[in-house]
Amino acid sequence: MLGFDRRAARYTWTVALIALALILVYEVRKTVFVFIIALLLAYLLSPLVNLLDRVLPTNRTRTVALGLAYIIFVGAIVFIAINLGSRVVEQAESFAQKFPQMLSDWEKARAGPPLINSLKDQIINHARDVFAANSNDFLSAISHAGIKALSVASDLVFIVVIPILSFFFLKDGALLRQHILDLVDKGPRRALLDDVMEDVHLLLAHYMRALVLLSLAAFTAYSISFSVMGVPYAVLLAALGGMLEFIPMLGPLVAGIIITIVSLIAHAPVVVVILFLLVYRVFQDYILSPQLMRQGVALHPLLVLFGVFAGAELAGIPGTFLSVPVIALARVIYVRIRKARIASRLAPETPVEQLR
Repeated sequence: MLGFDRRAARYTWTVALIALALILVYEVRKTVFVFIIALLLAYLLSPLVNLLDRVLPTNRTRTVALGLAYIIFVGAIVFIAINLGSRVVEQAESFAQKFPQMLSDWEKARAGPPLINSLKDQIINHARDVFAANSNDFLSAISHAGIKALSVASDLVFIVVIPILSFFFLKDGALLRQHILDLVDKGPRRALLDDVMEDVHLLLAHYMRALVLLSLAAFTAYSISFSVMGVPYAVLLAALGGMLEFIPMLGPLVAGIIITIVSLIAHAPVVVVILFLLVYRVFQDYILSPQLMRQGVALHPLLVLFGVFAGAELAGIPGTFLSVPVIALARVIYVRIRKARIASRLAPETPVEQLR
């Protein structure tokens, strides 16, 4: 006669609930992405909020520090948009207008071995196809980016809702954490949950701040170096390189390829540009990035590549951006649970006399 195994049934229901939760998260992935971006923005602003919270007088609430931090943040964004965004837009429009003629001039130059000329022909044909298919959208998007950002409802979500969500994360983060801990009774499981949440907190804080600093470092190094080398559209290429730093591994590679092709077409010192890109990549990957992320992400490159491709397949560009922190979070949780199990096995058993 078949019996009913309570343990097997419990495991089955647990797996089913987890699968259902994953399906629901995938179905509402756009909303989840908005909340994740808001959380990452909160981690980015938290050092400024904490600084203002310490500097301001003690007879006040944290809301005042939050309000001042948002004023400073919005002011910085507006200042950068006015002073830097206008130059990027100007150079982008100039590049879009001159690109066909630059490509034609480069095609006429036939110096070099046949293999190089054949590769150049392939690049020219592909570049012409891409430009012909997207030139109108490219110019329209650049010229009217600000108007579109205010007229499209989906952009309003990013402009308005994300800062509001970040405000609540900063204001009530400690309270939310305490509520989550209260769901578990005191004991080893609650201690494990507390340790996992602390590790996740440190991971997200260091990862987001390091990512922004790496992007700013790339933009600064690119803009200064390209201006000194005489590379056309230096600010535009630097802005592109800085933004692509947010996509792990593949982003810098794509930026390097685009910068090299533009340098070739614009008759810039290509060899010097390539040497600079290689030297800077070594500096950032082996010196700057390990220093900034020493308490953040520690993943094998193969795992990072798998996450980037899998994230792109599941959710496009947002998936590539979130792939590394998601894998790092899974690693942190796994390591913390593994350490807790090892510690519980090594811990001496409590004598029966002490339990009475």
